[in-house]
Amino acid sequence: WQLVESGGGLVQPGGSLRLSCAASGVNLHYYSLAWFRQAPGKEREGVSYISPGGDIETYAVSVKGRFTTWRDNAANRMYLQMDKLKPEDTAVYYCGATLGESRGASFLVSDYDHWGQGTQVTVSS
Repeated sequence: WQLVESGGGLVQPGGSLRLSCAASGVNLHYYSLAWFRQAPGKEREGVSYISPGGDIETYAVSVKGRFTTWRDNAANRMYLQMDKLKPEDTAVYYCGATLGESRGASFLVSDYDHWGQGTQVTVSS
């Protein structure tokens, strides 16, 4: 099964974007989901996490208060609303999935078994 991200693009500093992660061939209801990002020359880092039921959300310090994640299990999708974007938010954004929630609110790349292909977000004037 696969994950597909969409919604990336070019935005000015202070602007907003909404990313979407859609799944096909699987019921996401049983999976913990997370957004990660990877800037050129840097390692992939966790941005946000959401539990299978959507009752637990966790954010990286660098995005807390600016980004919001939620999920629509009926639609098999997860979203990331990004507000007050900064140039340092520029990266390829990926969604990751792992079955269950035994690992908790993890930002370890190795804890996620399934990944999308990524969507580019560029914040620049």
